[in-house]
Amino acid sequence: MILQEGDKVPAFKGVDQNGNPVSLNDYKGQKLILYFYPQDDTPTCTVQACNLRDNFTLLKNEGFTILGVSPDEIEKHKKFESKYQLPFTLLADPKHSIIDKYGVWGEKQLYGRKYMGLHRTTFVIDEKGIIRKIFLRPKNKQHAEEIVKAWKELA
Repeated sequence: MILQEGDKVPAFKGVDQNGNPVSLNDYKGQKLILYFYPQDDTPTCTVQACNLRDNFTLLKNEGFTILGVSPDEIEKHKKFESKYQLPFTLLADPKHSIIDKYGVWGEKQLYGRKYMGLHRTTFVIDEKGIIRKIFLRPKNKQHAEEIVKAWKELA
């Protein structure tokens, strides 16, 4: 399933880094940054998460709530959150129930080797649950800034 800007966001249920249930319904009426990343505590994923952390107040002031999703387990998310003092929710999706709904799992290539993996993707969702912007290749060091800029251009 390929999601497009303008599509209604698929509903989901998951578990956060504290073992608490989380669903899309919990964020009704809120602007949401739903970002998918391959793995906790890897160089690029850490840069991206820390950019969102460092700009958390900016994003919050713009009315955004942040949710990160990766195939990692709850315990790994908890360590990642603690190590980098991440102020947002991380959803554990080892069975790919959310990942598959958003179509972010597929073939990747690294140094000529092909393998299956998660495509780093961010969905910016409005208060009505509509996907307003999709970043297929986020600028990890400036991700928060590019989200705010794109949102303002949509307004």
